[in-house]
Amino acid sequence: MNTLKQGDHVPNFSSKDEHGNLVSLSDFKGKKLIVFFYPKANTPGCTAEACNLRDHYKILKERGYELLGVSADTSKQQLKFKDKYKFPFALLADEDKTVINVFGVWGSKKFMGRTYEGIHRMTFIIDENGVVERVIDKVKTKGHTAQILG
Repeated sequence: MNTLKQGDHVPNFSSKDEHGNLVSLSDFKGKKLIVFFYPKANTPGCTAEACNLRDHYKILKERGYELLGVSADTSKQQLKFKDKYKFPFALLADEDKTVINVFGVWGSKKFMGRTYEGIHRMTFIIDENGVVERVIDKVKTKGHTAQILG
């Protein structure tokens, strides 16, 4: 897993959001961006994380941040997830793992003694120039906003 690190310049990427619209890193030029990766829409941990960000969205916006959630789910799955929980931010349906590979969050995982390949739950805070300011690799799903702002 070759994960982007603090100080790395994020290569431009494009992926479709929950509505099938193309979203690119260049759309956020001049803005601070939080890109959070989660394994699967509508699962307990992913729901807790995204709802925590939703509940504190106003504070994040006041601090100048835009948000993008990313998983390998389909646009249809992402739309259901967004509609069910009324997320005010876009969810990228990165089915071909383009964005996942750009950030380097795909790799071996262990769960209940089983090893498998999957998305590592990580968050990247990117500055106005497209440079990684900070990486959060031990995400606390129920307190994620505090980690970002802390």
